[in-house]
Amino acid sequence: MAKLQRLIRDNRGFLVLLLFFGLFRTAVADWNPIPSGSMRPNLLEGDVVFVNRLAFNVKVPLTDVIVAKTAEPQRGDIVTFSSPADGTRLIKRLVALPGDVVEMRHKRLVIDGQPDSYVPQGAGIEPVPGVVDGLRALRMEEQGAAPGSPQRTIQWLPDVAARDDFGPVTVPADHFLMLGDNRDNSADSRYFGLVPRKLLIGRAERILVSADILDHWQPRFNRFGKSLY
Repeated sequence: MAKLQRLIRDNRGFLVLLLFFGLFRTAVADWNPIPSGSMRPNLLEGDVVFVNRLAFNVKVPLTDVIVAKTAEPQRGDIVTFSSPADGTRLIKRLVALPGDVVEMRHKRLVIDGQPDSYVPQGAGIEPVPGVVDGLRALRMEEQGAAPGSPQRTIQWLPDVAARDDFGPVTVPADHFLMLGDNRDNSADSRYFGLVPRKLLIGRAERILVSADILDHWQPRFNRFGKSLY
């Protein structure tokens, strides 16, 4: 016990710094590595994004207790949140707000009876472990018909059987519908349901650094500091 007390006394400044840093990460700002391709083509595996934890809520550190609301989430925000299914931290795009009636028909979003519009943006390849040439990927510019919906580039994988139809679902108060931009390779609200506000962690603002995990972690300097909006 005496050794522990001496260790704490001799390293008091460093321990206070660690405590401050931990509280800062859990309450103010954070970074989030991208581990999967669910947000392709906008976020890639190996990107590390800056997350503003004060974008929507002020919370008691290390809890989901909301002390105050700072702003309302908006359509098109890229949001980190805890999965309502198992608590895993996820990052997806917010596509439907409280009060929206949302459905998907043959991959196409419909909100309040108004279908989004889709303009082809070319083709690409989705890298898949065990598939030498990857899978065909079709990139589309999606423009939401709902007010305030920004344009965004999404991706469809024609050779993948995914949940292309769901709803209609009415989004209740303080809940949001999240989808991955890589629509056919994303576990999102189509599978685990709507996300309550208390599970929102923050708004992803920009890419801090990036490395290609499929090419020996080579830095992708062109992605450093890139804004997500």
